[in-house]
Amino acid sequence: MEKSVADKLKVEVCYALQEKQVLVPVSVPEGATLQGALEASGLLEKHPEIDLQKNKFGIFAKLSKLDTVLRDRDRVEIYRALIADPKEVRKQRAAEGKVMKKGAGDADAPDV
Repeated sequence: MEKSVADKLKVEVCYALQEKQVLVPVSVPEGATLQGALEASGLLEKHPEIDLQKNKFGIFAKLSKLDTVLRDRDRVEIYRALIADPKEVRKQRAAEGKVMKKGAGDADAPDV
């Protein structure tokens, strides 16, 4: 018996590159996993730097494993490695005596 359209889940697979974001809508069968959506998206072939063993993946910004079962309208995200460790960058700034800016307020404005 063939699966009907009603038995399909609509999900998006998102991969953010430095210069642009790629968003691929895919239909997968009920019970499909995160890895199944990645494979269905075609992004693994288009972007050979994506490694299922090394990259991290998530659903709506929550880290998830490749065998996570998807729900309708999930957004699967492919995470790239950080260029610099944020903790190291803060340590370097502190060592150089640089002050990090906070928020959008004026640092010289008097407190009310």
